[in-house]
Amino acid sequence: MASRMNYHSHKDSSITASFGDALLASLSPDGGLWMPDQIPHFSSDQTAKMGAMSFADCAAELATHFTDDRFSSDDLKNLCADAYNYDVPIVTFDGQKLDPALAPDADNFVLELFHGPTLAFKDFAARFMGRAASHLMNSTQQKRTILVATSGDTGGAIGDAFLNQDGIQVFILFPKGGVSKVQEQQLTTMGDKDSNVRAISVEGTFDDCQHLVKAAFADKALTNKYNLMSANSINVGRVIPQSFYYFWTSLQAKAAYTHRPLVYSIPSGNLGNLTGGLIAKKMGAPIDRFVIGNNTNDPFVDYLATGVYEPRPSVPTLSNAMDIGRPNNFPRIVSLFDGNYEDIIEVCWGASFSDDETERHIRRIHTETGYVMCPHTAVGHLAMEAFAADIGFPFTRVTVGTAHPAKFADSVERILHADIPMPEPLAKAMKKTKRVHVMAPRLSDLSDYLDNNL
Repeated sequence: MASRMNYHSHKDSSITASFGDALLASLSPDGGLWMPDQIPHFSSDQTAKMGAMSFADCAAELATHFTDDRFSSDDLKNLCADAYNYDVPIVTFDGQKLDPALAPDADNFVLELFHGPTLAFKDFAARFMGRAASHLMNSTQQKRTILVATSGDTGGAIGDAFLNQDGIQVFILFPKGGVSKVQEQQLTTMGDKDSNVRAISVEGTFDDCQHLVKAAFADKALTNKYNLMSANSINVGRVIPQSFYYFWTSLQAKAAYTHRPLVYSIPSGNLGNLTGGLIAKKMGAPIDRFVIGNNTNDPFVDYLATGVYEPRPSVPTLSNAMDIGRPNNFPRIVSLFDGNYEDIIEVCWGASFSDDETERHIRRIHTETGYVMCPHTAVGHLAMEAFAADIGFPFTRVTVGTAHPAKFADSVERILHADIPMPEPLAKAMKKTKRVHVMAPRLSDLSDYLDNNL
């Protein structure tokens, strides 16, 4: 059994917790984000063994280093086998899988993280988190009320992961008019009328939703009354599992194409996905650089260019899940590098793009290859191309595909003038009747709604 991890507040390292307590508490008592006390680092022999495992088994092995004694190795193996019962493919634009025998000169791949039940990368973290929370609560008979703000995909993944689980009520807050039609349909049709998952349409931006959730957690009376728990990426139980797919897939990519540096490009909003990648690199994942793609909500790209971090109000864009002007996980990234800006920019390179550039890129890639990207994946691939032009030497490119394009069918079909086939889970959701509460972004309104529905 691996040694078990403790966590501390990024604001005050003397405030500590076990993994389970950090997961259920969401934030530390001083309002800080939980950080692992240390990142395990694996030797080349250890990484070779984990690279030969299935993804689910590798995830379970990694999880033993980040959880506590309430999770046995068998618990984690069963948890990950149940959570990750779908593919994690790395493909070329013409559909070839990662295989030098089939594509010896291939250097441009997409890591498709959208083959889970809600067709978005958030399924990886949400399903691990949901099963881990249920495991803890089943042993203690506790109850929890989950508040989650979503700019599109998080809410669907969390709702699916916690649907019908005893002792848990889920309230999903999303910006009215700020998610795609398909995303809204997913968010508002979870279960039946008596479902433990409820959707709240907030009259404001995603930042308003996120601020409302944070305000609820800052209200000790409200937090204690309803046993509030966050499922946003402020929760360390969301961030740690995101390191698993970077670790495992990078081992596959490096084994297939050993002679080239390996670079991942991540379309980024709240920076949880990037944080998971940076943790994987610190564990020994053979990733040389991370490219960060922002839309016009680009405080992190500006930080990489200037060393100055200036959050700002978010503005709506085509890639709506990244419309975040105050990314939650920026303090975690700074903490991972002990505040050293030079070390951060040695690993991270960023660029931002307009909606017009994103639309042109979706059309160009489709015309040249037939591959259909969601707007977020397109921003990531644009950043990868900009990075390649900037450095000028060959490397293996892996762009993170964050969502199935059908989740943004209204935009993608308009851009391509073509129909996007609707996967079965989305087709079913589109036929259901929406159930949604519309609310102003006021803590008093949220408190009243919780009073009436718990």
